[in-house]
Amino acid sequence: MNKPFTLPVAYEKDVYGWALRQAALIRAGRFSEIDAVNVAEEIESVGISEYHRLVSALRVLLVHMLKWDFQPERRSRSWTLTVIEQRERLEQTLSRNPSLKSSLDEASVHAYREAKPAAARESGLPLKVFPETNPYDWPAITERPFPWDE
Repeated sequence: MNKPFTLPVAYEKDVYGWALRQAALIRAGRFSEIDAVNVAEEIESVGISEYHRLVSALRVLLVHMLKWDFQPERRSRSWTLTVIEQRERLEQTLSRNPSLKSSLDEASVHAYREAKPAAARESGLPLKVFPETNPYDWPAITERPFPWDE
């Protein structure tokens, strides 16, 4: 592998090479050579990605909760397993990123805004069947039982 110090790489041309070089410069304490603006943007984007991971898990979970509640005749073990899986993803994301807990209300609103039309598409039910705002509080999202053989 080439030494990252000797390969100045523009962020816009090769993010991977640029990232390796920036990491090597930081480890070597060569802070004056760091592309601080882009490093800051990349660090911020890591946080944004974690927020989006939280919203994504919530969205999938809310879609299945809506389908469960509004299409009881189609309930399945698969839906229950999806609820369990997405709850695990939520738990993992929050345990790795405890500060995201302060964004749960915002993330829930964001996720529901995406979940409602997705539930309508997946269920074939009209969009107006589903509540305008998220009907589930945090305990319902994280703890409500979903036995598949009801």
